[in-house]
Formats: sequence, C-alpha cells, structure tokens
Amino acid sequence: MPEIPAVSRRLLLGGALATGALAAGVGSAQAASVTEAATAVDPAPRRRPGQKSMIDVAFEPCRTVRVGVIGLGNRGHGMSEGWSVVPGCTVTAVCDIRAERAKRTADRLVATGRPRPAEYGGSDESYARMLERDDIDLVYIATPWEFHYEQGRAALLAGKHVIVELPIATGLEELWDLVDTSERTRRHLILSENCSYGRNELAMLKMAHEGLFGDVTNGHGGYLHDLRALLFSDTYYTDAWRRLWHTRSTASFYAMHGLAPVAAAMDINRGDRMTVLRATATEPKGLADYRERFVPRSHPSWQETYINGDLVTCLIDTAKGRVIRAEHDVSSPRPYSRINSLAGSRGIFEDYAGTSTTGGRIYVEPDHSGHSWRDFDTYRKEFDHWLWKKIGDDAANNGGHGGMDYVLQWRTVQLMRAGLVPDIDVYDSAAWCAPVPLSVKSLAAGGRPVEVPDFTRGSWVNLRTGLDSRTSEMPPVA
Repeated sequence: MPEIPAVSRRLLLGGALATGALAAGVGSAQAASVTEAATAVDPAPRRRPGQKSMIDVAFEPCRTVRVGVIGLGNRGHGMSEGWSVVPGCTVTAVCDIRAERAKRTADRLVATGRPRPAEYGGSDESYARMLERDDIDLVYIATPWEFHYEQGRAALLAGKHVIVELPIATGLEELWDLVDTSERTRRHLILSENCSYGRNELAMLKMAHEGLFGDVTNGHGGYLHDLRALLFSDTYYTDAWRRLWHTRSTASFYAMHGLAPVAAAMDINRGDRMTVLRATATEPKGLADYRERFVPRSHPSWQETYINGDLVTCLIDTAKGRVIRAEHDVSSPRPYSRINSLAGSRGIFEDYAGTSTTGGRIYVEPDHSGHSWRDFDTYRKEFDHWLWKKIGDDAANNGGHGGMDYVLQWRTVQLMRAGLVPDIDVYDSAAWCAPVPLSVKSLAAGGRPVEVPDFTRGSWVNLRTGLDSRTSEMPPVA
C-alpha cells in the first residue's frame, strides 16, 4: 500500500478559507487598503463564451508520454536525455533553429539506447512543422526567453500540453493570453520550475503546511548566481541572448527559482494570492566592471550599454497580509543562492546559510531556544517529501541540479500517465512570472507599488492541493 500521510494542519485549518469567508472578508479588505495607492494594471480580460478554468483539470491518461523538444542548447540537450530515461516516456521529435543541434541530440539519444527522434531545424519556423505531428503529447520548450510565449502558445493551439523553461512570457498581455489559450484549448501549460521540486524546498513546504513555523508571515527567495563569465562567453548563451537582456530593460528577470517555492509554501493561488509588488534596483555596475577587467576590447560586448540593476528586489504583499521578498542578481561576485527562507510566528528556516550536510539552518519553538541556529538535517529527514523518498536515488543518478530536474520530469510524466491534476498549473506559472513585467512597471514609476493581476479570476480563495501532493504510483510500463 502506498504511504498515506496524516491530514496536515493546513487542511484542518482550511475550512473558513476554503469557503472564501476569510479571503473575501478581512483578507480582501486589507489588500484593498494597500492597493488603493498602487498603480493599476490592466483588468482581467473577460473569458470568451465556452472558456473555462483549468483549475483541478486532470490530464487525460496516456500509456506513454511522447515528448517533443524545442530548443537544444545546453539546457534542452541535457533535458532531452532526462525525459528519455523516465519510465513510460519517449522523445519523439527534437527541434532547434540550428539543424546540427537536432542531429547532436538525436545522436546522443540513440547512443544511450533510445529510439531516434525525428529532427527539425534550419529555420525559425521549424518548430511549427514539428507541432504538426500527431505523436507528441507534451512539448518541452528551452529556447531563449523572447521565444517562450510564441512557441508555448503555438503548442497549445496545436493541441499539445506544454512545459516551458523560465519565464513562460515576459509581458502581462502575453501571460494573460497564455492563460486564456490554455483555458480555450483545454491543454495545460506548466512552468518548468525545477527548483519547486528541490529536496529542501519540498521539505520546507511540508513543514509550513504541518504548522512547524506557526502562522507564516514572510518569505524570502530569489536567484543569486554569478553568471558573469558565462554571460560573456562566446559559446554558452547562443548569440549572447541572455547578456543582451541586460541592455534592454531594468527588471527582475529570473527570480522565479526562489519565489516559486516560497509562494507554494504560502498557498499562493490556493488560499492566498499576491496583490501588490514594489521593486528597487541598484546601479548596473557588475557587468561593465567585469568587462573592463576581463574582456578584450575587440569583443562585441564593448558596443553594449548595461542598464539592468545588479540587484533587483521585489517586495510582494499577499491578500493574507504576508510579505515575500524576491531578488535577482547575476552580475555580482558571490556564492550561489536561491535564499529559500520562510518565517512565521513560531520559527524560521534559512537555506544556503548553514554548515549542515543539507545546507540549511532552522530555529523553531518549542524545539529550540537560546537564540542559536540548529542544523536542518534531522528536520529534512522527518519532513522529506514522498517524491524524494520514492525516487531520490534515481534522481541522484539521472538528474542535473542535484536531482531536481529528474524529479520534475518523473512527476510530470507520472501525472500525465496516471491522469492526475498537475502540481503546477498555468495560473501558478503566470503568477510566478508576473514579477518580470511588474518590476519594470514599478521601477519605471520610481518604485511605486503596482497591482498584481489575479490570473485565477477569483478562484484563488479555494484551498487545493498543489506541490503538497499525496503519494501516488507511476503506472507500470507495458
């Protein structure tokens, strides 16, 4: 028998919230007082006749998940092999504007004993030809950010489910259109947020939902990663696409890796929602300084002017009065961190700060006193998510980023094969990516608060399962 966890404190205390009483009363009144002075964003577009929510809509069960991959650079190439090793999954087609990359990935899959996928490439329309195939159930998109919206939307319209690397889109209108297109086509679009499946992140979520932190009041997450050498590499980011974003806008481009786990632990879109965002940015010093010291004057980057702040910070209020701090910095010398911190009335967890083998530190009452941090090790063992208990060894052997890539891929395939509701839906995906355009709006207004759209159109008040899923099985492979 699969393990059935005890009913969590979150569900026991969810009655009033699930009815909408708290969220529609005190919560929304509090949010309204905060947002009165906020810069308004465009209202939610009306649903078209026949258009319905995708909340709690299950995948149609399928015996084998057939994946088509668009974008075969460093990420797409590696993840293609990852999809191919998940039980009941096969890569049927691969696509890149550079045809030689499609061949490279196909050759690699054959070399590892997998069937050779169909190859598409040679033009910027090659992906559209691949989407015409009837042997693709799931499209995985790992192209540069500027193509995610167009390609994700096209995949939905082609009748495929879609999983898109961060972000799914960079504009509010694009985010709304992906929500609406998902609802009209009845196909899921999912942010490929591997960090939401990180071992510590899932343990933190479980601890929050079991009440270990008391009433959660605030969280802190982000993406702090010294990418300077890679940003100036002539081979890592094709055509320097990621560096060029720093010449286009001042924005929090990529904080989702830290924001998403905190939002999940706070039940964003599942009983709470983000209401207001305000952004700050430091001066853009890091990339220009690195170029001055390490990049030859003949390099094309010397024709560029960097305008994105080194550290962009978003403070986000929620309807229940919580605060999330989300940060983005890829231009400064520093150790890697996604921050991953959650705090409440009875304790706090901080990742990337401890000396324990699990990397985190914790302080919770009544277990701890004396104002001294404790190692996270024993708590992670106690609150380890069932996915890591079940496939942690396989993840360590097959997945990048400490195994979280494989957990994401395994879980996605399992959900599709078993006909279950996705852990992450299009509403989560849109909300987690909204700080990209919202930070632009706030910074352009001198850091004034801006309203965060409700992509669920009011359904956020209902408590429901997400990444805090119960144990379930991967259907046997025939």
